[in-house]
Amino acid sequence: MPQEPRTVPARLDHAGLVAELERRWPERQVAKGTARIEALLDLLGHPQRSAPMIHLTGTNGKGSTAIMIDALLRAEGLRTGRFSSPHLVDPVERVAVDGRPIDPETFDRAWDELRGPVELIDAARIDGSRLTYFEIMTALAHLVFADAPVDVLVVEVGLGGRWDATNVADAAVAVVTPIALDHTDLLGDDLAQIAAEKAGLIKPGSYAVLARQPPQAAAVLERRCAEVGAQALRQGVDFDLLDRRLAVGGQVIRWTSANGPIDDLKLPLHGAAMAQNAAVALAAVEAFHGLRGLDAAVAQAGLAAVEAPARTEVVRHGPTVVIDTCHNPAAVQATLATIAEAFDFAPLIAVWATMADKDVETVLSLLEADLAILVATQTDAERALPAERLGQLAQAVLGPDRVLVRPQVADAIELAVELADQAGPTAGLLVAGSVRLAGQARQLLAPER
Repeated sequence: MPQEPRTVPARLDHAGLVAELERRWPERQVAKGTARIEALLDLLGHPQRSAPMIHLTGTNGKGSTAIMIDALLRAEGLRTGRFSSPHLVDPVERVAVDGRPIDPETFDRAWDELRGPVELIDAARIDGSRLTYFEIMTALAHLVFADAPVDVLVVEVGLGGRWDATNVADAAVAVVTPIALDHTDLLGDDLAQIAAEKAGLIKPGSYAVLARQPPQAAAVLERRCAEVGAQALRQGVDFDLLDRRLAVGGQVIRWTSANGPIDDLKLPLHGAAMAQNAAVALAAVEAFHGLRGLDAAVAQAGLAAVEAPARTEVVRHGPTVVIDTCHNPAAVQATLATIAEAFDFAPLIAVWATMADKDVETVLSLLEADLAILVATQTDAERALPAERLGQLAQAVLGPDRVLVRPQVADAIELAVELADQAGPTAGLLVAGSVRLAGQARQLLAPER
């Protein structure tokens, strides 16, 4: 009897492949340990060893610091591979070669190449689980970078450090941006515990570039350096930001290290926090070159070329609309300070959304003095705090006359723009509170970017 012809499943398009990946163990439900990702990378021939690495951890500022490091290295003529998380709109943003996200076709080809090895590791159920979404994204990035190839890897942790999926190579330089309380259910409920997790990135014989830290965190990080024989480069001791002044479209900074100062560094980003991140980025690149002094012209060209989406990014004028990813109290404080310094909006109106597991009450208390109106909304994220609940919490802090609720992001932005238009030419709008909101707002307001 003739056999029925075998039905070949239709090839998924990019959106289908992304959806397939996202159905795996979500990033927020962290699977501690690196056994699965190490086994996968072993099958792939260890692509994570294809180039030296600069590895970043910290609570706030990792993404923008990584972008600046990337730009500085490219200004030196090096080809870079940068892995970051989370993404604003599409996971291709997480994997950048020479400063630009890979295209969907490259992403899809890499996932197709990974599929067979992933199935083998899944079947083994290492530590009782299939590979997670973040583990596969990490392997995909290393595969792309090895195939490119690149000269240097700039890799941002997903969460923590010691057991993060990115911690599968011995980085030449470990960077620790400022540590604050966040993800306390996973990393620990005090700064020393959180610092101990993040210190796992610091490897024997490496350089550890440490941003200015709270004393509890600094003590842990410096102890780790002493234990493994890493050379600590501390902000305020071994390098620092000497000065900054406002400029059109950003600021101009002055920086120094043991090799002396570099002046007139134009940074096209706003705020003291971004200037501090630039200081750390410059130190990281100097460390990557064995503490050889940076060429001033290269440093100037690198920072001048920095682009950092959704970091107090202006996406519209008339009224001015600023998008930011701030989602914890320390980041919110920094963003509000930047808004006050760079824009001086009167009044300031915000569209706000947040995840349910964040410190919402503290964030609202920080917003209370600066906002005229808060429009509470919610994203399509599974962990999103419902707009109605955010509105209730906000009303308790800001008062009922300063809070409006619009569950749909598009409706919330439309209402806030109308309110800003009515308030006059000095009014401004901040859209912030979660990375997912920043991504959705950017799609609506600046789809061409």
